[in-house]
Amino acid sequence: LALSLILALSLILLSLSLLFSLSLLFFFSLSYSPKPSYLIDKNLESAVKFIVRKFPAVETPRGKLSLSLYYFTFVDVMEFKDHVCELLNTIDACQVFFDITVNFDLTRNYLDLVVTYTTLMILLSRIEERKAIIGLYNYAHEMTHGASDREYPRLGQMIVDYENPLKKMMEEFVPHGKSLSDALISLQMVYPRRNLSADQWRNAQLLSLISAPSTMLNPAQSDTVRHGGILTACNYCGIILKPIGFILCHAALNTDPAALSLWKLALQSSSCLCLFRDEVFHIHKAAEDLFVNLRGYNKRVNDIRECKESALSHAGSMHRERRKFLRSALKELATVLADQPGLLGPKALFVFMALSFARDEIIWLLRHADNIQKKSTDDFIDKHIAELIFYMEELRAHVRKYGPVMQRYYVQYLSGFDAVVLNELVQNLSVCPEDESIIMSSFVNTMTSLSVKQGTHVSCFAYTSVSKASLGIADHRELGKMMNTIIFHTKMVDSLVEMLVETSDLSIFCFYSRAFEKMFQQCLELPSQSRYSICFPLLCTHFMSCTHELCPEEVTGDFSCSPLPLLQLLPKHCAKTISQAVNKKSKKQTGKKGEPEREKPGVESMRKNRLLVTNLDKLHTALSELCFSINYVPNMVVWEHTFTPREYLTSHLEIRFTKSIVGMTMYNQATQEIAKPSELLTSVRAYMTVLQSIENYVQIDITRVFNNVLLQQTQHLDSHGEPTITSLYTNWYLETLLRQVSNGHIAYFPAMKAFVNLPTENELTFNAEEYSDISEMRSLSELLGPYGMKFLSESLMWHISSQVAELKKLVVENMEVLTQMRTSFDKPDHMAALFKRLTCDVLKRMTIIGVILSFRSLAQEALRDVLSCHIPFLLSSVEDFKDHIPRETDMKVAMNVYELSSAAGLPCEIDPALVVALSSQNPEEEYKIACLLMVFVAVSLPTLASNVMSQYSPAIEGHCNNIHCLAKAINQIAAALFTIHKGSIEDRLKEFLALASSSLLKIGQETDKTTTRNRESVYLLLDMIVQESPFLTMDLLESCFPYVLLRNAYHAVYKQSVSASA
Repeated sequence: LALSLILALSLILLSLSLLFSLSLLFFFSLSYSPKPSYLIDKNLESAVKFIVRKFPAVETPRGKLSLSLYYFTFVDVMEFKDHVCELLNTIDACQVFFDITVNFDLTRNYLDLVVTYTTLMILLSRIEERKAIIGLYNYAHEMTHGASDREYPRLGQMIVDYENPLKKMMEEFVPHGKSLSDALISLQMVYPRRNLSADQWRNAQLLSLISAPSTMLNPAQSDTVRHGGILTACNYCGIILKPIGFILCHAALNTDPAALSLWKLALQSSSCLCLFRDEVFHIHKAAEDLFVNLRGYNKRVNDIRECKESALSHAGSMHRERRKFLRSALKELATVLADQPGLLGPKALFVFMALSFARDEIIWLLRHADNIQKKSTDDFIDKHIAELIFYMEELRAHVRKYGPVMQRYYVQYLSGFDAVVLNELVQNLSVCPEDESIIMSSFVNTMTSLSVKQGTHVSCFAYTSVSKASLGIADHRELGKMMNTIIFHTKMVDSLVEMLVETSDLSIFCFYSRAFEKMFQQCLELPSQSRYSICFPLLCTHFMSCTHELCPEEVTGDFSCSPLPLLQLLPKHCAKTISQAVNKKSKKQTGKKGEPEREKPGVESMRKNRLLVTNLDKLHTALSELCFSINYVPNMVVWEHTFTPREYLTSHLEIRFTKSIVGMTMYNQATQEIAKPSELLTSVRAYMTVLQSIENYVQIDITRVFNNVLLQQTQHLDSHGEPTITSLYTNWYLETLLRQVSNGHIAYFPAMKAFVNLPTENELTFNAEEYSDISEMRSLSELLGPYGMKFLSESLMWHISSQVAELKKLVVENMEVLTQMRTSFDKPDHMAALFKRLTCDVLKRMTIIGVILSFRSLAQEALRDVLSCHIPFLLSSVEDFKDHIPRETDMKVAMNVYELSSAAGLPCEIDPALVVALSSQNPEEEYKIACLLMVFVAVSLPTLASNVMSQYSPAIEGHCNNIHCLAKAINQIAAALFTIHKGSIEDRLKEFLALASSSLLKIGQETDKTTTRNRESVYLLLDMIVQESPFLTMDLLESCFPYVLLRNAYHAVYKQSVSASA
């Protein structure tokens, strides 16, 4: 019994160790790990070639290399080979009985050992640098220690012996032929059923739960299902092991018809076998090369050629039809289990069979797609592969979700049925020695007590399979089959995750990255498959199982729906439609013949037939399918990272929405063209409407997307450092619209509350009114929000501060003259003489400031209108707070209130933004300059009367050269400057009014018509200044300037306007 236990454990441990060796060898020696530097060093190239040519006997060279890691990998392979050979000899000596249907675990571990050992030796022979590495290490060892490494002679001989690994192993497996052939031939009860065509599967109602409703709740107990359970865990044996295994024990092919039949069946189903990961083995060519030199194997060579031709001609179509069948079968199975998860208990075997069948077909396609010469490429391109993988993932999800249901079912099943049947079988045994009786009684008692333990059954199988055992399993097949069933049931309790990996692991995609990307792309391009696209990200969760825990080096290695229909309602698109309707009503024929009729808004929703599908319908369907895919799982773990598809979608929606908003401005820096704010607002709302519909398909917070993106657009730069619509529109209004105002091409019309183009020789490329009227400014406020409008105001104030700085320079240049004029306003002659000494005209810059402030006033009013709709109660509270500030309030406190009010778009007596922009470091000197600046402006007003463009127009309530904007500039500049310098705003404005009135009264005495041509229009500026100012009154104006002159001036300009229009 002790020997049997050691035998079983040795099989398991050696198989695991060999897998580790395969992983390490694969990582170090193939394309996933770079070549050692010494193998590509030009200085060592000649030495390496010499060593390879003379291997394994050459003279010792000079040099020292770090080769131990690679060398001892080969030593490990040699030691594993020795242990495998020893274990195989022990198995033969004990005459162990192998039958996959009876002692499944022992047979499977034996076959695992053989296939892994064979794969290891084949991969070893494929490493081109093996001789160079081993030879270089030995010579470096001799230089360091004075003698060769003790393992070198055996290792060198092994490398030489296994130049042709299959040929060497055919000789090596001669004494093991009977054990291996018995194990392989036992597959004849299983593999032919696995290798049936799709039509045969379909006729047999394979994997169908609803084909026999009356037996739906019955647990699977027939021999067929037992064989299916065995095949679930070892289906690879027929595909991989039989061709190679029968080569190793080739004598059975000439003596046993069953062996020959199985071998031919396997050769006909595949052209290349998977050795390890993406390393394949072309079995037909290898077998033909080996048998052609053996006497008496001519028939086998012909069989190989026939099977190769059959595989190339029919295997592709056969596997294609199998995948087609499995798609429908797995869909049915997943649908039924989703509705009735309790069926996972009695029908668990069906689930794992379906997973293993689908897994094998997918791997077969992946392996063959790029490794054989295909006669029909259509058989190797499956555009519906995503659907099959998706249903596999759905079944895996059901097993993980309802695992406790399955565990409870099988715990009760083991205690209530399996334990009873096993007890009966043991009681009916004709001969049952004491040791075996104790073991079997222990099994029964353990299952009865509902404490299922794994691992105890292997030793029993190993013992009863030995020829000298008192209770031979070969003579009690029913007992063996029952134990197989019990083992499967215990796995349903303790090893569900391991069973999922064993039957449905697709981690091999990790090594077929190009095929993976191609399949993913095909899935996204095919609308009917896009809903299954989530299966490819889910496949990445399998990759963790493709590495070996003892080889951590590998883990760190490299391995629309459109808003356009909504935009058709924009005025610029509707104009032509309206024009066509008017012309049709008046029966006027306009337009060119043959011009296609424009589609009207809403035509995309019209349906004459419900079966009619438009491109928009197709796009909507495709997007809804993708949304289903994204919403399928909340998260997935890939390596050490958790991937959340919904968060991934949210982040990409934010990026796409940001780019779309900026792109919809259609800003062209070369031509300075930009979309109107109302058009952009309509486009953004249309885009948001489409994005909101995503919430119907995916459980994401689209409001969070809007908040993140739109808030970033209110700043100068977004989170990626890219310009936003705030910066684009701010730059455009400052650099394009307001610059053209300064150039005299655009005027501000107070009556229209908009900037309007003036008739000039060079027509502008844009209509200023379409960008600055109240509706456009409200749209701009909606888009930019309070933060964006504040940035716009700050940018405007920066331009004003630069103009004020230039004005101060002019004042400094004329300071002496202005000081005298300030005290001589009651001396007309002296004032006239002093005025001629002034060198520059200050009014142009003041007009520019007035224009900027007028634009800001429009923006603030629009912001106030927008906020009154969104936050009316909060806005009214701010307004009430501002209106009830006591006059004696400290200026700092008052400025804080004004700043709050200004941010809400409310007008203030003192503009806080302007105060901040004009603040200076020299208050004493600056105060005098500020006073003289007001003097300079006041004494310069009469010069405006001589300008032809200074004529007042009652229709626009202003002047075409924008001098009416001086009223706003004078009041706000004075308020800001004297707030900064803590002067009396009211006193300084009174002084300004006195000087301005005195200067304007003088032009009433002028006789030169050229100088006084627009005298009345200029008189009106005084009225505008007082009307605009919160610090001046009409009584004060009356004391300085007779109101009768103002009345006559209004009469004159209105009369002149009527005569001009007539």
